[in-house]
Amino acid sequence: MSRQRRIAHLDMDAFFASVELLRYPQLKGLPVVIGGGRRRVDELLLERFKELPLSEIPADAFPRLKDYVGRGVITTATYPARQFGVGSAMGMMKAARLCPQALVLPADFDEVRRVSRAFKATIREIAPLVEDRGVDEVYIDFTDVPGGQREGGRVLARLIQRAIFERTGLTCSIGVAPNKLIAKMASEFDKPNGISIVRDDEIASRIWPLPARKINGIGPKADARLQALGVHTIGDMAARECAWLVEHFGRATGTWMHHAAWGRDDRPVVTESEPVSMSRETTFERDLHAVRDKAVLGAVFTELCERVAGDLQRKGYVGRTIGIKLRYDDFRTATRDLTLERFTSDAATIRKAAGQCLKRVDLDQRIRLLGVRVGKLAPAAAALQVREEVARSLELFDSVTPLASGTSDAQA
Repeated sequence: MSRQRRIAHLDMDAFFASVELLRYPQLKGLPVVIGGGRRRVDELLLERFKELPLSEIPADAFPRLKDYVGRGVITTATYPARQFGVGSAMGMMKAARLCPQALVLPADFDEVRRVSRAFKATIREIAPLVEDRGVDEVYIDFTDVPGGQREGGRVLARLIQRAIFERTGLTCSIGVAPNKLIAKMASEFDKPNGISIVRDDEIASRIWPLPARKINGIGPKADARLQALGVHTIGDMAARECAWLVEHFGRATGTWMHHAAWGRDDRPVVTESEPVSMSRETTFERDLHAVRDKAVLGAVFTELCERVAGDLQRKGYVGRTIGIKLRYDDFRTATRDLTLERFTSDAATIRKAAGQCLKRVDLDQRIRLLGVRVGKLAPAAAALQVREEVARSLELFDSVTPLASGTSDAQA
């Protein structure tokens, strides 16, 4: 059966606020907004409650939104605060009128960036084709990733959610769809900590009833014009002829609106930076044992090495660090790696090094996932050039060494 294109949009739940709740878990379940001026809150609280850890400072000690004075804008808000109509990009003074009892904390950008790097690294360990869209969201190509087709992508999405939570303590929402346009909308369907799957034949039932402004790219002005023209939902837009949309919005925008309304989007997931590693892994239908299922595991292991080697060769890379990943039946994960003297993209070399890594992990417990990774990548052409330069240097050294040796022997 041919693989269907499966693209995921992952959005961290109330990211800036959630990062703060890692520091102050006693504020969970309370309305909290992130925004305002310089970060002095921690210093003031530490001065007042120096005998207490941060997690035990009483909630009543934190500043309230009703006491805020200034022209700051809210970065994000916890879900209890959003129930009062408070949202991102809203002025702090307006938010104070809606939810005066909310606690207010400035953003800690250094900590946000650190956690952002951590959750993205976690995703790439599982699904390497990731497009960075900011500190709190990414697109992921599920199509060829193990588990990416199962239940429309739900199995892989669940694995990524769990891995991010284990590493950061934070939750995220994921939408999986045939393309980036629909995936972006789907990630909003079941927040927080939700997974929403939209299949090709569900565009009419799940996307068309949504307001037209839910399409990423239709802003307030375009939405107001659509409303004035009697177009309220995405379905209303899909019902209009492309020529009608072009007439009212111009050729480029009108054509794009027509395709968007019908859920058409062929944009690829773009990894803007050079890859730092390539990996292949598989989750077994049933947990396997290293001894009782040795033949099956051996065959899968070899195939993974061959597939990684094929990826490297196809994309023009070589690597020096070979690693393995095992996930046991209790969801614990073990990783080991080995750095070679030379770059390689050869399947047999990768298999030999990965086998040495495998000897360094516990194989008494049943295994649910097995993976092989090649890191410390370099473009194959550049690595070959370095190797040729080294070879030329050695040739030059060899041509000089006999003369030096002869002189020494003569002197002896």
